[in-house]
Amino acid sequence: MQPASQYSVLEYTLADDYLERREALRAEHLALLRAAHERGELLMAGALPDPYDRALLVWTAPREAVERFVESDPYVVQGLVTGWTIRPWAVVIGAAPGS
Repeated sequence: MQPASQYSVLEYTLADDYLERREALRAEHLALLRAAHERGELLMAGALPDPYDRALLVWTAPREAVERFVESDPYVVQGLVTGWTIRPWAVVIGAAPGS
């Protein structure tokens, strides 16, 4: 049996006024996400709507890389994210992109 693929899930808790405040920071936030995606560290990311109170980001990068992203993310720095967690996610069904 092959070992499960290892991923990390970064979960953001979003401020109540997230939608109203994000526009000023969105371009910089998306640029960081795109750069991580292009490096192959970030697989997917997005907010959970109705209500917009959380966001999930799925990573293949080591925890340290995810933590560096969090520390530089303007959504975190400027308080649009009120809390965050990084948890390992052992995927047992589905293949990693490119495999």
